[in-house]
Amino acid sequence: MRDVAARAGVGIKSVSRVVNGEYVRPETERVIVAAIAELGFSRNDSAALLRQGSTASVGLVLEDIAEPFQSVLTRAVEAVTLANGSILMTASSGEDPAREKQVVRAFSARRVDGLIIVPAAHSHRYLLPDIKAGVATVFVDRPADGIDADTILVDNFDGARDGVAHLLRAGHRAIGFIADTPEIFTAAERLRGYREALAKGGLPFDPALVHMQPPAEEEVASAIDRMLKRSPPATAFFTGNSRITIMFLRAIRNRRDRPALVAFDDFELADMLRPGITVVAQDAASMGRVAAELLFRRLSGDAGPTQRIYLRTSLIPRGSGEIPP
Repeated sequence: MRDVAARAGVGIKSVSRVVNGEYVRPETERVIVAAIAELGFSRNDSAALLRQGSTASVGLVLEDIAEPFQSVLTRAVEAVTLANGSILMTASSGEDPAREKQVVRAFSARRVDGLIIVPAAHSHRYLLPDIKAGVATVFVDRPADGIDADTILVDNFDGARDGVAHLLRAGHRAIGFIADTPEIFTAAERLRGYREALAKGGLPFDPALVHMQPPAEEEVASAIDRMLKRSPPATAFFTGNSRITIMFLRAIRNRRDRPALVAFDDFELADMLRPGITVVAQDAASMGRVAAELLFRRLSGDAGPTQRIYLRTSLIPRGSGEIPP
């Protein structure tokens, strides 16, 4: 700014007024604008924001940025962030609590104004100093552990219950359940919905029809084979997320007598397969948008009670869930 003032032959205050859109005499403005163009001057917004106690940035911590559900969520968060004049920084925890903490610490060191987290950690008390320091924090997809915080969830319990009830209405009585590890909140809630649907249908819960482990091709294929060979065999399956659904479809691709399938979470080309895959769809875009909007309300001064918002799922029949026993 001093260089611009020297080139234009004016005071620094006059340059500051032009840069900030304040009034100066037209002839003074012309020489300052010419000097700015000649020197390639640009305003340092970062310094101004730091003086105001803000960095106009938000940190988003995901489980896996490459996972389709989370990439859709990211786009929605980014759209709201940009509309509010901020930038979004994103990182993945890889479902590792230590990595999550490391990423959050890195964002905090860069003085982000807020955090949106898909949690992996077993305790989030490490965030309390940041929250007390004014870093707005919203959790998505899973709740925080050990602290009271704003949270946006999908109704996993109702969604799984509705999907399994759909298979029961088609006449199935032996329904396999394949999902991620039960330590994960979403997987545990979907198991609870599965059990509730069976109970309402008058069927006992059979642990032999349940497989819950971190997704891996060989283990999923082995679980399917075991459930199809038991007596009575499973005639239908409910898969707990899109990654497991893809593994399931690979495992049964050469079978002529395909079991019925309802999958939790929609995925690309699910409607193009034959038969199309019946899904319990969750709206990742709405989850990201609602989380980001809540975050910016907090940043704007909303100090109301913490919120836990549940978004509904929708059952989309496409053929695979309607195959009879």
